Amino acid sequence: MNLDPVIHAPTRLQIMSLLATAQEAEFSLVRDSVEVSDSVLSKHAAALEAAGYVVIRKGHVGKRPRTWLSLSDQGRKAFKAYIEDLQKIVGSRLT
Repeated sequence: MNLDPVIHAPTRLQIMSLLATAQEAEFSLVRDSVEVSDSVLSKHAAALEAAGYVVIRKGHVGKRPRTWLSLSDQGRKAFKAYIEDLQKIVGSRLT
């Protein structure tokens, strides 16, 4: 069993975990929750988007530009598989 290297990076795992609990999250909420800078979140979000795990949607609220992140169906499946693999690893160590 191999843990998905795209998800395994700690910041990406935090992003995926947060997005798994929401339909969609505004960039600033994810940034503040994960406690990273805009540039770090942008870099990791782009990597997750390139893998097909995250959808990045840009728009405006009034005149202000906004960015929202959400998990794709593929991202939800990959995250679920990642968590199942982690549980197998941890479970095999506890028994």
